[in-house]
Amino acid sequence: MGGIRYSAAHWGVYEIEGGPGEPRLVPMREDPDASPIGLHQLAPELAAVRVARPAVRKSWLDYGPGARPELRGKEPFVELDWDEATKLVADDLTRVRSAHGNAAIFGGSYGWASAGRFHHAQSQIHRFLNCIGGYVAHRDSYSLAAARVILPHVVGSMDELMKAHTSWDVLADHCELFVSFGGVPAKNAQISQAGAGRHRLQGALRRMAEAGCEFVNISPVASGLNTGGPVEWLPIRPGSDTALMLALAHDIHARGRHDRDFLARYCTGWETFEAYLTGATDGQAKSADWAAPLTGLPAEQIRDLARRMSEKRTMINAAWSLQRADHGEQPFWMLITLAAMLGQIGLPGGGFGVGYGCENSIGSAHARLSGPSLPQGRNPVDAFIPVARIADMLENPGAPFTYNGGHYRYPDIRLIYWAGGNPFHHHQDLGRLERAWRKPETIVVHEPFWTPTARRADIVLPVTMPTEREDISYATLEGYLIASRPVSAPSGMALDDYEIFRRIAVHMGVEAAFSEGRDTEAWLRHLYEGMRRKWSAAGVSVADFDTFREVGRIDLSAHDELGRICLGAFRADPVAAPLPTPSGRIEIASDTIAGFGLADCPGHPVWQPPIEWLGADAAARYPLHLISDQPARRLHSQLDASPHSRAGKISGREPITMHPADAAERGLADGEVVEVVNDRGCCLAGLRLSDQMMRGVVRLATGAWFDPDPVSGRERHGNPNVLTADRPASSLSQGCSAQSCLVEVRRPSAPVTPPQAFDRPGLIARPAGEGPRDQDKPTV
Repeated sequence: MGGIRYSAAHWGVYEIEGGPGEPRLVPMREDPDASPIGLHQLAPELAAVRVARPAVRKSWLDYGPGARPELRGKEPFVELDWDEATKLVADDLTRVRSAHGNAAIFGGSYGWASAGRFHHAQSQIHRFLNCIGGYVAHRDSYSLAAARVILPHVVGSMDELMKAHTSWDVLADHCELFVSFGGVPAKNAQISQAGAGRHRLQGALRRMAEAGCEFVNISPVASGLNTGGPVEWLPIRPGSDTALMLALAHDIHARGRHDRDFLARYCTGWETFEAYLTGATDGQAKSADWAAPLTGLPAEQIRDLARRMSEKRTMINAAWSLQRADHGEQPFWMLITLAAMLGQIGLPGGGFGVGYGCENSIGSAHARLSGPSLPQGRNPVDAFIPVARIADMLENPGAPFTYNGGHYRYPDIRLIYWAGGNPFHHHQDLGRLERAWRKPETIVVHEPFWTPTARRADIVLPVTMPTEREDISYATLEGYLIASRPVSAPSGMALDDYEIFRRIAVHMGVEAAFSEGRDTEAWLRHLYEGMRRKWSAAGVSVADFDTFREVGRIDLSAHDELGRICLGAFRADPVAAPLPTPSGRIEIASDTIAGFGLADCPGHPVWQPPIEWLGADAAARYPLHLISDQPARRLHSQLDASPHSRAGKISGREPITMHPADAAERGLADGEVVEVVNDRGCCLAGLRLSDQMMRGVVRLATGAWFDPDPVSGRERHGNPNVLTADRPASSLSQGCSAQSCLVEVRRPSAPVTPPQAFDRPGLIARPAGEGPRDQDKPTV
């Protein structure tokens, strides 16, 4: 292994080959199913959209903070040197803090900017902002907000469950029936936060199938579960999963196949839920006949699945997409309730999963060791928002909101500082966000590329890519510790986030607190040695930092924990190993949630139809359900300009997949450019036909860089979030509800113009010695 240099990314570990002039990335040779996404990080197509120099929006530079916010994303930038740019940022942070306090600063970051543990944008920005007095933070994630809020009330934290899933080796040996709501899409398992190691999903599913396990894919998409063998597909109406789970539970209960002993010993609230299930409380039994018209599945098929689930060792899984919807808490809560009724939780091969296939790490048997982490300090600002409520916050300062039973108010944000992430990718109703984005006086963004967010900033500071810096890469449950080395020199004038913040900290007089006197290498050594001591105390010894850097990789598979069973200790002794819930047991009904008095999230799992189902007029005008899932050729919007991502587009636009019969009804043909529309917006996409789609459903992956036509406003690149609703999953979690969306697909209503998503904005090089004008600066 000596002599091999590695570069780590969310998509996996890559080996660096070639000399300084012509480096290239190849898959790590031990990876059996390497993702191709990261192989294209050095592509010239990406170099063409890099931010080369610090840049400031012209009106902001000429007239000061708050000037002409309606021109964000439309006017040119003036390129500056680093000292002037960092002083502008420092001075404006000081202005906002002095006039409005630190609760007027929003620290935005989504955490996916680097697989490294030091050059982790979210850690860096939080550390810096805490050094200057704090900031308004966000809670949870777009991926998992509803789950992160509901699951601690029911069974335990989502983070803990992700690490505790029954391992694939156990499933291969013991699982007889694997039932997955939302499939187990291999495209999602290309990644792990902080970096994938060996990609294991496809091999794991194949071994289960070879061992005789049966698979049922409950999804509008047939292709989301591939085992190399037969898979039973139940095409379900999007948003009706909870109704199906209730019907399965009702049939199991009616047959007397529910495990009364398990429900009595390991659960609380069963009797309350049982009364709802049977209709004793509301007059409606949640039977298969009741669920059939809601789900689109025949009642007899529902009863047959319930019978098989009660007769076999069954693992029930849910994809994360289920809870990114109206009432997104309900399918996860009901999934656990259904598994509890079967009584197989904590047994080998049975129970539940909340994310098999959603990340590579889930189901891993690697050791649960926590890696190095940059200390972020303490945030003195109490104000926060649920992550998906940024537009609400900007539009409604001072307005009340609820979150997890608490009552809060939105802060009044004057400055957004964003490092890591692209809100004009992951937020919903981008037309609304663009309007709300005009509210702050200043927006500062760290970015390697001219993304839609960078183009809509006031100050853009160019940062390095992971391939341009040294770092330590480690992800819990991935089994590798990687010395990630630079592949190429930084592009243009790009600096690491750490160095940018350090320079701003110098201007603000907090450099000593921020850097603690360490440069990058000193921090890497410090973090590594702290991790090494912690691991040693846990019985895991690793080499010193210099040896680690020399060998490039430490394989931790000798410490694997084969045979991991989710909640196995709880099953063995619920008194000695209680759950972290109020009762210490699985809370089928929660007194805590019932006490919140929320109409859209009562104290036990319930069926509540998606909000868009309730509007008969909207459903008639927009009869197609839109699924906006994760893309196969990138992570979120990362590397969308790469040749690998572009190769999956049709006429330069993201493809939308539709059943051939739905296309025939509309006179549409495979490969043509179509218009996708509802009351919130309109986008262009390339049509792809597939009988793997359920009729009445279309799929348009997220991540195409937002590209609205400056005249018509029609999005040209295929970004589905111009169509999705910016409303909370519920008043409990305030999570995103992107998957509850109705649209129509048609031929374009106006002439089609080419996408311009990857064009740079206008750039002006300032003559040496010329400073900003002082005249006509507005008062803010």
